[in-house]
Amino acid sequence: MDVHISVTGEQTAGEAESLADWLRGEPGLAGVRLTGAVPAAGELGSVADLVTVAVGAGGAVSVLAASLRTWFAQPKRSDVRLKIRRPGGETVEFDAKRVRGQDLEAILRQVLDGGTSEQE
Repeated sequence: MDVHISVTGEQTAGEAESLADWLRGEPGLAGVRLTGAVPAAGELGSVADLVTVAVGAGGAVSVLAASLRTWFAQPKRSDVRLKIRRPGGETVEFDAKRVRGQDLEAILRQVLDGGTSEQE
């Protein structure tokens, strides 16, 4: 299953590229790629601001949660917000200021298992 991670913040494309590079370094994650969001009506083209991660069975969700927790802890990540969406449209949003490391994996599992959650 592919998980799509949208990055918002002051430097959306740069943060998305940083996150994609970070996740590519995780041996437990496969198929990490940086893609562009679908342009809205009236917009021209797209910016590469969407990170897509193939998450299969096993510990991939745990690896993704741990990697996101560590990425958020890096300097200059306090204003970054992520929106994670799985096929079917279920989403979860959180930001670096409010995410608690012990909750991140549970939130991801809820969304990936088909539930909807909003973390403000």
